[in-house]
Amino acid sequence: MATEPPATPVNTATYSFGNVLETWRRWWRMSVTATVDQAAVIQKRRVECEVSSRYLLMITMSAGIAILGLLLSSPAVVIGAMLLSPLMDPIMGLGFSLAIGDFKWMKQSARSLAIGTLFAVVFCALVVFMSPLQTVTSEIAARTQPNLFDLLVALFSAVAGAYAMIRGREGTIVGVAIATALMPPLAVVGFGLATVNWTVFSGALMLFVTNLMTIALTAAVMARLYGFRTSLSERQTALQTFVILAAFVALAIPLGISLRQIAWEANATRQINAAVLDAFDSRARLSQIETDFKSDPIQVSATVLTPQLESDAERITARAMSRTLGEPVEVSINQYRVGTSAQAAEQAQLSAVIASQEADREAAEALAERLALVAGVPASEVTVDRERRRATVAARPLPGATLAAYFDLENRVKAVAGEGWDIRLTPPLRALPQISFTDEEISTVGQEALGLAEWAIARVGLPVRISGRSDAVEAVRLAFAERGITTVQAEPRGAGYGDVTLQWSTEG
Repeated sequence: MATEPPATPVNTATYSFGNVLETWRRWWRMSVTATVDQAAVIQKRRVECEVSSRYLLMITMSAGIAILGLLLSSPAVVIGAMLLSPLMDPIMGLGFSLAIGDFKWMKQSARSLAIGTLFAVVFCALVVFMSPLQTVTSEIAARTQPNLFDLLVALFSAVAGAYAMIRGREGTIVGVAIATALMPPLAVVGFGLATVNWTVFSGALMLFVTNLMTIALTAAVMARLYGFRTSLSERQTALQTFVILAAFVALAIPLGISLRQIAWEANATRQINAAVLDAFDSRARLSQIETDFKSDPIQVSATVLTPQLESDAERITARAMSRTLGEPVEVSINQYRVGTSAQAAEQAQLSAVIASQEADREAAEALAERLALVAGVPASEVTVDRERRRATVAARPLPGATLAAYFDLENRVKAVAGEGWDIRLTPPLRALPQISFTDEEISTVGQEALGLAEWAIARVGLPVRISGRSDAVEAVRLAFAERGITTVQAEPRGAGYGDVTLQWSTEG
C-alpha cells in the first residue's frame, strides 16, 4: 500500500501576515490613492512653482520683515515673515517632481527656489548693512545651528504639508509655513553676509539646507505613497533620468552631512550628561546643562544637586569628556548641596529658582544702569518692571540730539537688553519730522518720517497738529489712523498735495 508523502507544513504566521499586507495594499490603492486627482494636484503645484512678480514681491517683503524681527528680537514679527514666505511652494515642487520623474518641472522648481533664495539673502544683507543695529540677538543666535529637533520639525511639517497639498487641505499650509520657518534662517544668512560673520552665515545656511532637503525628500516619499508615478510626466530620455537621479543624490548628500553632525552632537550630549553625573555621588541629580559645540574648546555649563560637594568635579569631568569626545572641553559646574529626601530635593529646586531670580534681578539692575546712561539720568529715575520685563525712562535733553537720535538710542538698548524686554525711552520735546510727498503719495523718506513721528507720539503722549495742503494733510491723517494714532489735529491750507509739517500741540 503506497503511502502519500507528508504534506508540506504551512507557516500560518507568514501566510496571515501576507494576507494582511495584501489586504492593506488593496485598501490603500482603492480607498486612498484612487481618490486623489493626481493630474489636478500636479497642475496646481506647477503653477505655484513659477517665478512671478507676486512671488518675488512676497519673497522680498517676507525677507524684510524677517530680518527686522530678528534684529529687534521680536518673535511675533518673525512669525509674520513665516506666514508671507512662498518658499514652501518650489520646495514642494522639487519633491513632487522627483517623485514622478519630471525633469522639466524639477528644473523649474529649482530655478524658482534659487532665485527666491538669492533675492532673500541679498535683500536681508542690504537691510542689515544700512541698519544701525548689527548685534547678534537671541533670535539670530537660535538659527545658527541645526539640531535633531529642527530636523524633526521639518520632517513632521513636510508630511503635513505634502498631505495638505495632495488632499486639498490648503488651510493647513499656514501652520506648516510657521512650523518650517524657512525664511528666518535665510535672513540670518543675509545678516552673516552683511556683518562678515561666517560662523553665523554657515550655521544658518546649514539650517536652511537641512530644512530644505528634509522637506523635499519627505514630499517625494509622500507623493510616491499616494501613487504619483512617472506615467504622469512627459517622456524621459536616458539623460533626463540620469539627471533626476543625480539631483536626488545631490539633495541627499547635504542632508546626510547635516544628519551626521546632528547625530554626533546628540550622542555627545548623552556622554556629557553621563560624565557630569559620574563625578558625583550616585544620589546626585543633574538640574540643568548647556553645551556650546561651536566654541573652541567646547563649553559645558551644568547645575548639579548633590548630597556631597565635589571640589575636583570640573577637572574630572573635563578630562573624562575630552577623552570620550576626542576634543578639548571646558566645564563649569554649579553645585547645590541637598539631602537625600524628597523634601531636600524640593528645597534644592527652590534654591535654584531663587538663584535664577537673583540673576534676573542683577540683569535688571544692569539694564537700568545702561538705560540711565543713554538717557542722561540717574539709575533711580529708570522704572524696571521685572515681572512684565518692561523698562521705562524719560530722557533729559541732550545738546543737538534729534528725535531720530533718541529713537536710535532706544533701539540700541533693546538690542542688548535680551529677548522679551520692552524698552521705552521717552524723548524730550523735539521738532517733529516733515512728511514729504512724491506726487500724490507719501515718499519713502516721508514713510520713515511717519514711523519716527508715530514712535515719538506714542512715547510723549501729546497730540500733534498737521498743517499743509488739504489733500496731503488728509493722507497723513489717514496714515496715522491706520497706525492707531487719532490724537492729531488737521490744519489744511489750500487744496492739493505737498510736504506736510507736524508740530506738537499743548491743547487737548
